[in-house]
Amino acid sequence: MKRKLDFTITSNEVLNKQTYLLKVSPKNGEILGEMKPGQFVQLLVHNSSTIFLRRPISINFYDKDRNEIWLLIQSVGGGTKKITDMKIGEHLDLLFPLGNTFSMPEKNQKSLLIGGGVGTAPLLFLGSKLREKGHIPEFLLGGRTSLDITQIEDFEKLGTVHTTTEDGSIGEKGLITFHSVLKNKQFDKIYTCGPRPMMMAIARYASDNNIVCEVSLENHMPCGFGACLCCVEDTKRGNICVCTEGPVFNIDELKWID
Repeated sequence: MKRKLDFTITSNEVLNKQTYLLKVSPKNGEILGEMKPGQFVQLLVHNSSTIFLRRPISINFYDKDRNEIWLLIQSVGGGTKKITDMKIGEHLDLLFPLGNTFSMPEKNQKSLLIGGGVGTAPLLFLGSKLREKGHIPEFLLGGRTSLDITQIEDFEKLGTVHTTTEDGSIGEKGLITFHSVLKNKQFDKIYTCGPRPMMMAIARYASDNNIVCEVSLENHMPCGFGACLCCVEDTKRGNICVCTEGPVFNIDELKWID
Protein backbone atom coordinates (compact mmCIF):
# COMPACT_ATOMS: atom_id res chain seq x y z
CA MET A 1 0.00 0.00 0.00
CA LYS A 2 1.31 3.45 -0.94
CA ARG A 3 2.14 5.66 2.00
CA LYS A 4 3.39 9.20 2.51
CA LEU A 5 5.68 9.70 5.48
CA ASP A 6 8.32 12.05 6.80
CA PHE A 7 11.70 10.39 7.23
CA THR A 8 14.80 11.38 9.16
CA ILE A 9 18.23 11.02 7.56
CA THR A 10 20.30 8.72 9.78
CA SER A 11 23.36 8.55 7.49
CA ASN A 12 24.65 10.34 4.39
CA GLU A 13 27.76 8.65 3.01
CA VAL A 14 29.75 9.96 0.03
CA LEU A 15 30.63 6.96 -2.17
CA ASN A 16 32.24 8.93 -5.00
CA LYS A 17 32.18 12.48 -6.31
CA GLN A 18 28.59 12.08 -7.57
CA THR A 19 27.08 9.16 -5.66
CA TYR A 20 25.71 9.23 -2.13
CA LEU A 21 24.14 6.59 0.09
CA LEU A 22 21.36 8.00 2.26
CA LYS A 23 19.85 5.88 5.02
CA VAL A 24 16.48 7.08 6.29
CA SER A 25 14.03 6.02 9.00
CA PRO A 26 10.45 7.20 9.69
CA LYS A 27 10.49 10.42 11.68
CA ASN A 28 7.86 9.24 14.16
CA GLY A 29 8.93 5.60 14.32
CA GLU A 30 6.14 4.12 12.18
CA ILE A 31 6.80 0.52 11.14
CA LEU A 32 7.48 0.48 7.42
CA GLY A 33 6.04 -2.94 6.62
CA GLU A 34 6.63 -4.97 3.47
CA MET A 35 8.71 -3.70 0.55
CA LYS A 36 9.93 -5.59 -2.50
CA PRO A 37 13.05 -5.36 -4.70
CA GLY A 38 12.46 -3.26 -7.78
CA GLN A 39 10.15 -0.83 -6.03
CA PHE A 40 11.05 2.83 -5.62
CA VAL A 41 10.19 5.97 -3.66
CA GLN A 42 9.20 9.43 -4.82
CA LEU A 43 11.20 11.98 -2.86
CA LEU A 44 10.04 15.56 -2.38
CA VAL A 45 12.65 18.33 -2.44
CA HIS A 46 11.76 20.69 0.40
CA ASN A 47 12.29 24.45 0.52
CA SER A 48 12.96 25.03 -3.17
CA SER A 49 11.41 27.80 -5.25
CA THR A 50 12.35 26.08 -8.52
CA ILE A 51 11.97 22.33 -7.90
CA PHE A 52 8.34 21.23 -7.60
CA LEU A 53 8.28 17.59 -8.74
CA ARG A 54 9.34 14.58 -6.72
CA ARG A 55 12.42 12.58 -7.66
CA PRO A 56 12.12 8.79 -8.19
CA ILE A 57 14.79 6.82 -6.32
CA SER A 58 15.17 3.02 -6.29
CA ILE A 59 15.04 1.25 -2.97
CA ASN A 60 18.66 0.18 -2.66
CA PHE A 61 18.09 -1.91 0.46
CA TYR A 62 15.48 -2.32 3.18
CA ASP A 63 16.83 -3.10 6.63
CA LYS A 64 13.71 -4.43 8.30
CA ASP A 65 15.38 -4.89 11.69
CA ARG A 66 16.45 -1.22 11.78
CA ASN A 67 13.25 -0.02 10.06
CA GLU A 68 15.49 1.77 7.57
CA ILE A 69 15.53 2.37 3.82
CA TRP A 70 18.75 2.85 1.86
CA LEU A 71 18.71 5.20 -1.13
CA LEU A 72 21.60 5.30 -3.61
CA ILE A 73 21.46 8.76 -5.20
CA GLN A 74 23.52 10.23 -8.02
CA SER A 75 23.83 14.00 -7.76
CA VAL A 76 23.33 15.09 -11.36
CA GLY A 77 21.00 18.10 -11.19
CA GLY A 78 19.57 20.74 -8.90
CA GLY A 79 17.05 18.43 -7.28
CA THR A 80 19.33 15.51 -6.48
CA LYS A 81 22.14 17.87 -5.43
CA LYS A 82 19.84 19.50 -2.91
CA ILE A 83 18.94 16.08 -1.56
CA THR A 84 22.51 14.80 -1.32
CA ASP A 85 23.61 18.01 0.42
CA MET A 86 21.22 17.29 3.30
CA LYS A 87 22.60 16.50 6.74
CA ILE A 88 21.98 13.78 9.32
CA GLY A 89 18.86 14.65 11.30
CA GLU A 90 17.15 16.55 8.47
CA HIS A 91 13.79 15.35 7.18
CA LEU A 92 12.61 13.98 3.85
CA ASP A 93 9.08 13.49 2.53
CA LEU A 94 8.72 10.10 0.79
CA LEU A 95 5.86 8.53 -1.16
CA PHE A 96 6.46 4.76 -1.10
CA PRO A 97 6.61 1.91 -1.97
CA LEU A 98 5.82 2.42 -5.64
CA GLY A 99 6.01 0.14 -8.66
CA ASN A 100 6.19 -3.60 -9.15
CA THR A 101 8.89 -6.10 -8.29
CA PHE A 102 11.31 -8.58 -9.83
CA SER A 103 10.05 -12.15 -10.00
CA MET A 104 11.87 -14.85 -8.05
CA PRO A 105 13.65 -17.63 -9.94
CA GLU A 106 12.58 -21.24 -9.65
CA LYS A 107 14.44 -23.64 -7.40
CA ASN A 108 18.01 -24.40 -8.56
CA GLN A 109 17.93 -21.72 -11.26
CA LYS A 110 21.12 -19.68 -11.62
CA SER A 111 20.70 -15.91 -11.67
CA LEU A 112 22.99 -13.13 -12.89
CA LEU A 113 22.29 -9.57 -11.74
CA ILE A 114 23.82 -6.93 -14.05
CA GLY A 115 24.12 -3.28 -13.07
CA GLY A 116 25.76 -0.31 -14.73
CA GLY A 117 26.76 2.74 -12.67
CA VAL A 118 24.07 3.80 -10.21
CA GLY A 119 21.81 1.25 -11.93
CA THR A 120 23.20 -1.24 -9.44
CA ALA A 121 20.88 0.33 -6.83
CA PRO A 122 17.88 -2.08 -6.93
CA LEU A 123 20.10 -5.14 -7.32
CA LEU A 124 21.43 -5.08 -3.77
CA PHE A 125 17.92 -5.43 -2.34
CA LEU A 126 17.13 -8.08 -4.95
CA GLY A 127 20.28 -10.01 -4.11
CA SER A 128 19.37 -10.02 -0.43
CA LYS A 129 15.92 -11.43 -1.19
CA LEU A 130 17.43 -14.13 -3.40
CA ARG A 131 19.72 -15.20 -0.55
CA GLU A 132 16.77 -15.30 1.84
CA LYS A 133 15.10 -17.76 -0.51
CA GLY A 134 18.16 -20.00 -0.78
CA HIS A 135 19.62 -18.72 -4.06
CA ILE A 136 23.23 -17.61 -4.39
CA PRO A 137 23.24 -14.89 -7.06
CA GLU A 138 26.12 -13.71 -9.19
CA PHE A 139 26.61 -10.01 -9.87
CA LEU A 140 28.15 -8.25 -12.85
CA LEU A 141 28.85 -4.60 -12.03
CA GLY A 142 30.23 -2.10 -14.51
CA GLY A 143 31.30 1.50 -14.82
CA ARG A 144 33.68 3.84 -16.63
CA THR A 145 36.25 3.61 -13.81
CA SER A 146 36.62 1.82 -10.48
CA LEU A 147 35.15 4.88 -8.75
CA ASP A 148 31.85 4.32 -10.57
CA ILE A 149 31.33 0.90 -8.99
CA THR A 150 30.05 1.22 -5.44
CA GLN A 151 28.96 -1.06 -2.59
CA ILE A 152 31.14 -3.96 -3.78
CA GLU A 153 31.60 -5.25 -0.22
CA ASP A 154 27.82 -5.31 0.31
CA PHE A 155 27.35 -7.30 -2.90
CA GLU A 156 30.14 -9.73 -1.96
CA LYS A 157 28.23 -10.66 1.20
CA LEU A 158 25.42 -11.96 -1.00
CA GLY A 159 27.18 -13.78 -3.83
CA THR A 160 29.97 -13.81 -6.39
CA VAL A 161 30.86 -10.40 -7.83
CA HIS A 162 32.33 -9.78 -11.30
CA THR A 163 33.39 -6.29 -12.35
CA THR A 164 34.26 -4.48 -15.54
CA THR A 165 35.44 -0.95 -16.27
CA GLU A 166 36.04 0.89 -19.52
CA ASP A 167 39.53 1.95 -18.40
CA GLY A 168 40.46 -1.40 -16.83
CA SER A 169 41.00 0.12 -13.37
CA ILE A 170 39.08 -2.76 -11.78
CA GLY A 171 37.95 -6.09 -13.18
CA GLU A 172 37.99 -6.76 -16.90
CA LYS A 173 38.60 -3.89 -19.29
CA GLY A 174 35.79 -3.02 -21.68
CA LEU A 175 32.03 -2.74 -21.80
CA ILE A 176 29.93 -4.74 -19.39
CA THR A 177 28.23 -6.54 -22.28
CA PHE A 178 31.55 -8.16 -23.30
CA HIS A 179 32.53 -9.55 -19.89
CA SER A 180 33.78 -13.14 -20.01
CA VAL A 181 31.17 -14.37 -17.51
CA LEU A 182 28.58 -13.99 -20.26
CA LYS A 183 30.58 -16.38 -22.44
CA ASN A 184 31.88 -18.83 -19.88
CA LYS A 185 28.87 -19.46 -17.65
CA GLN A 186 25.27 -20.43 -18.22
CA PHE A 187 22.43 -18.69 -16.42
CA ASP A 188 18.70 -19.33 -16.28
CA LYS A 189 17.70 -15.77 -15.44
CA ILE A 190 19.16 -12.29 -15.83
CA TYR A 191 18.09 -9.14 -14.01
CA THR A 192 19.50 -5.80 -15.11
CA CYS A 193 19.30 -2.07 -14.45
CA GLY A 194 21.41 0.78 -15.77
CA PRO A 195 21.84 2.88 -18.91
CA ARG A 196 19.24 2.03 -21.54
CA PRO A 197 21.76 1.05 -24.29
CA MET A 198 23.40 -1.37 -21.86
CA MET A 199 20.07 -2.94 -20.91
CA MET A 200 19.07 -3.28 -24.56
CA ALA A 201 22.36 -5.06 -25.32
CA ILE A 202 21.84 -7.39 -22.35
CA ALA A 203 18.27 -8.03 -23.52
CA ARG A 204 19.52 -9.03 -26.97
CA TYR A 205 22.10 -11.34 -25.40
CA ALA A 206 19.44 -12.95 -23.21
CA SER A 207 17.04 -13.37 -26.14
CA ASP A 208 19.75 -14.92 -28.33
CA ASN A 209 20.58 -17.41 -25.58
CA ASN A 210 17.01 -18.18 -24.49
CA ILE A 211 17.54 -16.71 -21.02
CA VAL A 212 14.65 -15.16 -19.10
CA CYS A 213 15.49 -11.49 -18.59
CA GLU A 214 13.91 -8.73 -16.53
CA VAL A 215 14.91 -5.07 -16.79
CA SER A 216 14.22 -2.16 -14.47
CA LEU A 217 13.50 0.91 -16.58
CA GLU A 218 14.65 4.36 -15.50
CA ASN A 219 12.21 6.51 -17.48
CA HIS A 220 11.63 10.02 -16.14
CA MET A 221 8.90 9.71 -13.47
CA PRO A 222 7.87 13.07 -11.97
CA CYS A 223 4.59 11.99 -10.34
CA GLY A 224 4.88 8.27 -9.60
CA PHE A 225 1.20 7.39 -10.06
CA GLY A 226 0.47 7.68 -13.79
CA ALA A 227 -0.88 11.22 -13.98
CA CYS A 228 1.85 13.17 -15.79
CA LEU A 229 2.50 10.56 -18.55
CA CYS A 230 6.19 11.50 -18.70
CA CYS A 231 7.34 7.89 -18.21
CA VAL A 232 5.25 6.27 -20.96
CA GLU A 233 6.91 3.31 -22.69
CA ASP A 234 5.76 1.82 -25.99
CA THR A 235 5.34 -1.89 -25.28
CA LYS A 236 3.67 -4.85 -26.95
CA ARG A 237 0.63 -4.01 -24.80
CA GLY A 238 0.63 -0.44 -26.09
CA ASN A 239 1.74 2.73 -24.35
CA ILE A 240 1.93 2.21 -20.59
CA CYS A 241 3.20 4.19 -17.61
CA VAL A 242 6.41 2.76 -16.24
CA CYS A 243 5.72 4.17 -12.77
CA THR A 244 2.50 2.16 -12.36
CA GLU A 245 3.02 -0.86 -14.65
CA GLY A 246 6.76 -1.14 -13.97
CA PRO A 247 9.51 -0.26 -13.49
CA VAL A 248 10.33 -3.96 -13.88
CA PHE A 249 9.51 -5.62 -17.19
CA ASN A 250 10.22 -8.96 -18.78
CA ILE A 251 11.96 -8.20 -22.08
CA ASP A 252 9.25 -10.18 -23.88
CA GLU A 253 6.87 -7.31 -23.04
CA LEU A 254 9.09 -4.69 -24.69
CA LYS A 255 9.76 -3.92 -28.33
CA TRP A 256 13.53 -3.83 -27.95
CA ILE A 257 14.30 -7.10 -29.66
CA ASP A 258 11.87 -6.59 -32.54
